[in-house]
Amino acid sequence: MFTGIVASVGEITKTEQIGGDLRLTVSAGGLPMDDVQLGESIMNNGICLTLVEFDEQSFVADLSEETLSVTTAETWQVGTRVNLEKSLTLDDRLGGHLVSGHVDGIGEILIREKTARADFFCISAPEALAKYIAKKGSITVDGTSLTVNEICDNEFTLTIIPHTLENTIIGNYKPGTKVNLEVDLLARYLDRLRQFDDPTE
Repeated sequence: MFTGIVASVGEITKTEQIGGDLRLTVSAGGLPMDDVQLGESIMNNGICLTLVEFDEQSFVADLSEETLSVTTAETWQVGTRVNLEKSLTLDDRLGGHLVSGHVDGIGEILIREKTARADFFCISAPEALAKYIAKKGSITVDGTSLTVNEICDNEFTLTIIPHTLENTIIGNYKPGTKVNLEVDLLARYLDRLRQFDDPTE
């Protein structure tokens, strides 16, 4: 589990095809690596990845064909910057919201505009995810926990403050940028429970 509070921005330094899978080497940026162990998870742009190798400055992780097919990772290459967060421990503060690191779909940046010192974004989500996105609810965009301003059909808007723009990859977004989306866990579970209560579904 994660919180959606980005701890560092890393950069992909090596990619290697192994069978149909992809092995990545990622520079950890300012993410401390002194307390991690093999087999632990680090979230990369919203994707929970297992460490198969690591040192003080970087780590290596494998991405399966399934992960590549349902996330933006298929387009990652050397030089791609990624939001990083280590997995949550029981004594951590929950500064964002509970995030699983399992991407639900790919969104697209439609609009970016300046509004005072912040930036306004309009993002399209897959239609199947629209029912899980609520006004003033939480959504994870490339691993960053954010609050939804408004919704219209399968589009939603965000206002991003300067700190977030400077300390995540959101500062690089422009119209056309594809992003990994994870909807709120509670919304997904409530919908599943509702299906069992409704015999017509």
